[in-house]
Amino acid sequence: MSLTGTPFLYTTLVLSVVALILPLLLWSRMRGPRPLRTVARVLMLLFAQGTAVTLVFVLVNNENNLYDNWADLLGTGDHVQQAADLGRDGTGGIAVRRLPRVAQTFTAAGGPGMRAAGGVRVTQLRGRVSGVNAEVYVWLPPQYDDPAYRHKRFPVVELLPGYPGSATAWFGALRAHEQLLPLMRGGEVAPFILVAPRTNLLAGVDTGCANVPGQVNADSWLSVDVPKMVMDNFRAQPAPRGWAVAGYSAGAHCAVKLAVAHPDRYRAAVSMSGYNDPIGERDSLAAQTPALRAANNPYLLLREAAEAPPVALYLSGESGDGYQAGMALESAAKAPTTVRVVFLPRSAGGHTMALWRPQVDTVFRWLTLQMGQSRAKGRDTSVAGATPPSPSTGGSTHEALASGTASRAGAARRP
Repeated sequence: MSLTGTPFLYTTLVLSVVALILPLLLWSRMRGPRPLRTVARVLMLLFAQGTAVTLVFVLVNNENNLYDNWADLLGTGDHVQQAADLGRDGTGGIAVRRLPRVAQTFTAAGGPGMRAAGGVRVTQLRGRVSGVNAEVYVWLPPQYDDPAYRHKRFPVVELLPGYPGSATAWFGALRAHEQLLPLMRGGEVAPFILVAPRTNLLAGVDTGCANVPGQVNADSWLSVDVPKMVMDNFRAQPAPRGWAVAGYSAGAHCAVKLAVAHPDRYRAAVSMSGYNDPIGERDSLAAQTPALRAANNPYLLLREAAEAPPVALYLSGESGDGYQAGMALESAAKAPTTVRVVFLPRSAGGHTMALWRPQVDTVFRWLTLQMGQSRAKGRDTSVAGATPPSPSTGGSTHEALASGTASRAGAARRP
């Protein structure tokens, strides 16, 4: 039975009701020795508590798309076939453009929200460069099948979830495609292809979107294999001009890091409630050593870059949860890098979907402008939540995370 399926939800709901009714009916009707009656009553209470906790977990999981399946939940999933040392550019010296075309078969994706707004499709991709074997979800804009656009190539946005998090979260919990469909039809947002690859690749650990030889090549999976597959199977614009990456929480960190590290693959990045130092997620592989932390910290990459990358960054967050990280990046950026930091008040929703869901409209309008999609009537609405003239000093731990000086013991875990 699927972890996120309707049958499992209804089963837990029915069991919870049964567990509530049983003590009411049987508590005073127990027969037999007193020890036996005591044990039976304790078991009924444990059954009631267990079903209640399970029901709450299922509701929270379905709402936030934390775990896709039982393997993700139990930590038994492994989507890495090999993790060779691919070098600094993550290609291992392979001429990616010369690789054979990746021909994929797509099917309709199942799960909450996946059939809305024209439907999301899914494929199982074996990454030739990264050695990752995992699913990739794709949503096509309404113009894609319009005969008037049959010769048009479309811009692409890769969507990354937090940790733990499902690749379906942007379509399920955030309802990005449902929000964007009318905006694309009305010409207010460019007709982007939305691509959501799996980022939960190893059991019980966040990959940090990093290449760690011998363990995982998550960076190459996201920035090499997935883009090649999309461009081979859809009318997608080439990189970097037509490619952007967006994420929330741990996915926000990944989005900025990928764009800063690979300006030859991405033009823009969106970070919602992100952090710079990988140790912001204590289960991150990229936080294992000082060298890995430095190599995957976008603040340090920007500050020490011999040549500023031509990328545009949009960062939003509350004080102590993304805002300081954004201000640190802004302080390190030099032209042609551009940074837009949006301050969100504490009342905006916290580190939850309630904070990120309303931002979908805003960030895609910003992406429309930054990626030169002039035919769309994009307008910058990111002024909602004015940026204070100077960084907030609330939370020294988060300030340290912004610049990369935090210790593992003091790191705040991100959901």
